[in-house]
Amino acid sequence: MSQAESISPPVVKGVGEGGRPQRSVRVVLLGLMIAMLLAMLDNMIIGTAMPTIVGELGGLNHLSWVVTAYTLATATSTPIWGKLGDMYGRKGIFLTSIVLFLFGSALSGLSQSMNELIAFRAVQGLGAGGLMVGVMAIIGDLIPPRERGKYQGMIAGVMALAMIGGPLVGGFITDNWGWRWSFYINLPLGVVALIMVSIVLHLPRKRSQSRIDYLGAGLLTVGITALVLLTTWGGTQYAWSSPIIIGLGVGGVLALAAFVLAQTRAAEPVLPLRIFRNRNFSLMTVIGFLVGFVMFGAMTFLPLYQQSVQGASATNSGLLLMPMLLGMMVVSVVAGRMTSATGKYKIFPVIGSPLMVVGLYLLSTMTVHTTRFTSGLFMVPLGMGMGFLMQITMLVAQNSVEMKDMGVASSSTTLFRTIGGSFGVALFGALYTHQVTATMADRLGPAAAAKLSSGGAQQSPKAIEHFPAAVKDAYFHGVTSGIHQVFLWGSAMAVLCFVAAIFVKEIPLRGATPAPGAEGETPVGPLAVAEV
Repeated sequence: MSQAESISPPVVKGVGEGGRPQRSVRVVLLGLMIAMLLAMLDNMIIGTAMPTIVGELGGLNHLSWVVTAYTLATATSTPIWGKLGDMYGRKGIFLTSIVLFLFGSALSGLSQSMNELIAFRAVQGLGAGGLMVGVMAIIGDLIPPRERGKYQGMIAGVMALAMIGGPLVGGFITDNWGWRWSFYINLPLGVVALIMVSIVLHLPRKRSQSRIDYLGAGLLTVGITALVLLTTWGGTQYAWSSPIIIGLGVGGVLALAAFVLAQTRAAEPVLPLRIFRNRNFSLMTVIGFLVGFVMFGAMTFLPLYQQSVQGASATNSGLLLMPMLLGMMVVSVVAGRMTSATGKYKIFPVIGSPLMVVGLYLLSTMTVHTTRFTSGLFMVPLGMGMGFLMQITMLVAQNSVEMKDMGVASSSTTLFRTIGGSFGVALFGALYTHQVTATMADRLGPAAAAKLSSGGAQQSPKAIEHFPAAVKDAYFHGVTSGIHQVFLWGSAMAVLCFVAAIFVKEIPLRGATPAPGAEGETPVGPLAVAEV
């Protein structure tokens, strides 16, 4: 019998007959959705506000660190939050992460210098790591896997809402209330989530006698930090062959190798290696990495094409992504409900991966003359493919581990998707820059091409308007050539998703709540919410 098959289903007191959640569970889920929205929306809002922030605080040379500090803190803290939740109880750890996120938000809004803002954004990022993991793990505790798909589909909807609404909300807040409210807006929403979860959610209290694996946590933090900095700086601030980038690569690999060794000896490892012995968990980790690789690459380079070649504004380019995001949101919800109704899930990654391949290939065929309507149509299969994969990876990963490892499973899946996104943006960025430069060199000559691509092969739309006709034409062809290479290689990566999906074993999802003491079932719990 496999590990997943031997796991007993949880008893969820808040889930009624037919798997329908009671009102108290729905209140908790609403609080969780608000918390997830905070974590997802923050970077989208801040991106729009950044020009105004730099204008007031100065420190243009530190601009990238405002985003990097947040991303880095989120990535490094994710597995640690998951493990702490497994050891000491999910509710208290989750509430701590909300408070930390709100504390960082308040301090960020009060920042008087760019250095202060960077430091406080790191505090925010630490809290955000716990928000994302906590939401996934608490849903894993409250809702049996058979019923969990539809609720995790809602999370994909929240992600799409954040991606669509973030730039619009950020622009409105910055123009009407000032950039500091881009951070302060988190406070009332966060307090609502804090109150809802505090009052209604009741999970078993835990107190582990094991010591925290400080060595493992430290090595993992160093390794992830090195890799994220490598993918963030490589090819932009430093050449790929520079000593700093090579040192980060070597240091990251050595730290992660030492981390793996430490996990084999720790009494309570941060990331138990035993969970990777489960085939489905390992395959979903790979698929999650590849989905992050493709998704964040698409989210980065589609707006670049829309703004540079199609002449869209920054706000409009966000709206032009709606065909992809709406496709992702609708399909996620439908796939989640179908999973809950049938208990079947393998079909979704098997269908979703080819859809991603098709969407990415179609996007690779865009030219200088491709219309916004046509590019919007090309985005639909990509969004649908990601919708089939986004939350199913989390669902199957959670179903593949014991209840005691729910936090670790949730954090590992989130972490690998984040790392995949970092790698995707970095490697696609290097490929894009090389192709743009090479194409412009063929049309304008090496000297002119080097001058135009000195800023990473990206020019502002306003600057492009003043280019001579020949230069503008060369730049447009360079961008479309770079986009072609990015999405063509992206489609190749999506093929690997399909290969991994083929080997997924359809192990029945742990079902809706059985009657306590039912034959052949050993209830675990209770996991409950307060009666309302």
